[in-house]
Amino acid sequence: MFESLDATLLARFQFAFTVSFHIIFPAFSIGLASYLAVLEGLWLWTKNEVYFALFNFWKTIFALAFGMGVVSGIVMSYQFGTNWSVFSDKAGPVIGPLMGYEVLTAFFLEAGFLGIMLFGLNRVGPKLHFFATLMVAVGTLISATWILAANSWMQTPAGFSVNDAGQFVPVDWWAVIFNPSFPYRLVHMVLAAYLTTAFVVGGVGAFHLLRGDAPKRARKMFSMAMWMAAIVAPIQIFAGDMHGLNTLEHQPAKVMAMEGHYQSHPDGAPLILFGIPNSAEQRVDYAVEIPKLSSLILKHDLNAPLAGLDTVPRELHPPVGIVFWAFRIMVGIGFGMLGLGLWSLWCRWRGTLGENRWLHRAAVVMGPAGFVAVLAGWVTTEVGRQPYTVYGHLLTSQSVAPIAAPAVATSLIAFIVVYFLIFGAGTFYILRLMGRLPRDPMPDLGEGPIRSAGITPAPAIATKPGSQHHGA
Repeated sequence: MFESLDATLLARFQFAFTVSFHIIFPAFSIGLASYLAVLEGLWLWTKNEVYFALFNFWKTIFALAFGMGVVSGIVMSYQFGTNWSVFSDKAGPVIGPLMGYEVLTAFFLEAGFLGIMLFGLNRVGPKLHFFATLMVAVGTLISATWILAANSWMQTPAGFSVNDAGQFVPVDWWAVIFNPSFPYRLVHMVLAAYLTTAFVVGGVGAFHLLRGDAPKRARKMFSMAMWMAAIVAPIQIFAGDMHGLNTLEHQPAKVMAMEGHYQSHPDGAPLILFGIPNSAEQRVDYAVEIPKLSSLILKHDLNAPLAGLDTVPRELHPPVGIVFWAFRIMVGIGFGMLGLGLWSLWCRWRGTLGENRWLHRAAVVMGPAGFVAVLAGWVTTEVGRQPYTVYGHLLTSQSVAPIAAPAVATSLIAFIVVYFLIFGAGTFYILRLMGRLPRDPMPDLGEGPIRSAGITPAPAIATKPGSQHHGA
């Protein structure tokens, strides 16, 4: 049944499917680990029990997301040996050590201190427990650093030579790690993780505000999330612009696909807002565009010339339609995040941040937006790199293992069924936990009897033995 299918395309789709499940968990856990460190630090500093309650609430959710991220990541690594063994052989001398460094310096750090963070407060004391929480947060950031170093090297390879066996061999590890796109990609991804977590936290806080649950805790988490959205969203847009300029320098074909520029524009290129890319005719149908704005954004000059895909051989074009729309989804969500952050600042200034129900509804709707933006950004980056696995040096068609299409198709179907069952159940359970914010503690009533509302205590009437009480 699968004989007519292309094994390379199936292998690519399988890796895309598994990494799409995987990437949402690290994107969430990176930001959530830092949020937990902030919550515990504020609790130790202010002794405000609301921070401690929120720490305990999100700690359980972090543990589940971390576990699902680990499991989904292991599955991905096996595919390097099954579907992409040729890539592993050729790029292994560079990629292998970077993945090993991630395990040694990051995963062991996270896993080693995770147990203390989850269960050790009453055993090690608050200061050492806070140190463990910080180490988990630092571990997630180090993990992102190594993974992005490996991925960035595939996008902008540097510091290597090719030996007689056709393998990429590192000659300068500093150049390998700090390759031209690595700093931009690291900043962009970490900020994306923080925004993803902020909008999840904000969405959960807004949900409980709308339901009237635990108003102190819900207000606090919502306020903290909106501060993050208002501050980080504009920084992320600036970082994304810098990343785009770096991509234009080192991967111009990817930017051409993102912009939908099939043809060169010698006198200033338009910014195409929407349209339907038509690769057969090398044009964007029904384009809605703003003249010369793309040249202004990319070259800071309205009349700056921009090359198009007509300067690139057709066989080296990335899939324009996918890259074009994935990029617009990512950018659109980014500006939506900025808009919600600015709206929250306006409500904060007016003193209605905790009462504006339309803001709360918008925050609930935007709760999963970070995950969608991360996935859209990943698609833009990885599909835009095609037809290469190591940009400019190793084609995807030269990287796939000598496997038959039926074998890849069978494992792909198995992955789809198992992933939706296991990770679907895990995600459902996380959502259930998010919907059960513990109630605020009752106020301290002090010592003495508790009297029901509406009953005014009358003075006690002393009676003597033999006396009679007269009254109705």
